[in-house]
Amino acid sequence: MSIWVNDETRLLVQGITGKEGSFHALGCRDYGTQVVAGVTPGKGGQEVEGIPVFDSVAEAREQTGANASMIFVPPPFAADAVMEAAGAGVELVVCITEGVPVADMLKVKAFLQDHPTRLVGPNCPGVITPGTAKIGIMPGHIHLAGRVGVISRSGTLTYEAVWQLTNLKLGQSTCIGIGGDPVGGTSFIDVLEAFKTDGDTEGVILIGEIGGSAEEEAAAWIQENFDRPVVGFIAGRTAPPGRRMGHAGAIVSGGKGTASAKMTAMRECGLHVVESPAELGVTMARALGR
Repeated sequence: MSIWVNDETRLLVQGITGKEGSFHALGCRDYGTQVVAGVTPGKGGQEVEGIPVFDSVAEAREQTGANASMIFVPPPFAADAVMEAAGAGVELVVCITEGVPVADMLKVKAFLQDHPTRLVGPNCPGVITPGTAKIGIMPGHIHLAGRVGVISRSGTLTYEAVWQLTNLKLGQSTCIGIGGDPVGGTSFIDVLEAFKTDGDTEGVILIGEIGGSAEEEAAAWIQENFDRPVVGFIAGRTAPPGRRMGHAGAIVSGGKGTASAKMTAMRECGLHVVESPAELGVTMARALGR
C-alpha cells in the first residue's frame, strides 16, 4: 500500500513548457508515473515529448482524467495555479515552486477550505511511492519499496534518510516532503493520519526544523494516536536566534521554536530522537527489531 500517490495517479504538470517543468515532468514519466498532460496558458495544442499541452487545468482534466498536478510556475503566479487546479477538482496538488509570498498562501489556505484538494508544499521536493510513481524533483534511484514512511520539512535530509533506509533494505512506503515555508498545505499530522491507516507502513521517520510549533504538535498527536515507532530529528540546532536558516519557516524568535525544545517535546512523547541525521536509519532498524 501507499498514501496519496500510486499506480492510479494521472499527473498533469502546470508550467510544463518551462525548462524546469519539462525536465521534471519527463523525470516523473521515466520513473513510471502516468504523466498525461501539461498546462501552459496560450500554448494549448503543443506537445512536450509526446505529452499534450492544454491552456487550462479544467480542459486538461476533462480530456485526460488527470487527478494530480505538479506545479512549476514562477512564485508570483503559483497561488493562482494551485487555486486553478483545486477549482478544477484535482484531488492532489504538489507545488514545487519556492518563494511563494506568504500573503498569497493565506489566500490559498482560505480557498482550499471549500475544496477537497490535498495540497503538498509549496517549496517542497514532492511525494514518491517507491517503485510505483513520483510527483516531484527527488532522485528516484535512491528509493526502495519498503515499509517505512518518511515525512520531512527538509528535502536534502529526506534524501539522506531515504538512502539510509535503502542501504539497510528497509525501504520506504511513501516519502513526503511537506516543505519548509511558514504557510503550507499539508502538516506533519495530516501525513501521520494517512500513515496510520496504511497497514504497510510499519514505522515513520519524521524530520523537522527549527521555527514554529508543528513538530511539538505532531509529537503530542503521535503520543495519543500512533502506535508504531517514530524516529525524529530536528535540523538547525546550531542556528543563531533571529536568523533564518534556509527555509522561510526556519527561524527562531522570542525564544520559541528552538531545536532543543522540539527534541525535548518529542522525547517526552515517546519518539526515538536522534542527535545526528546519520543515525536515522539504524535507529529505525532497532525500533523495528531488525
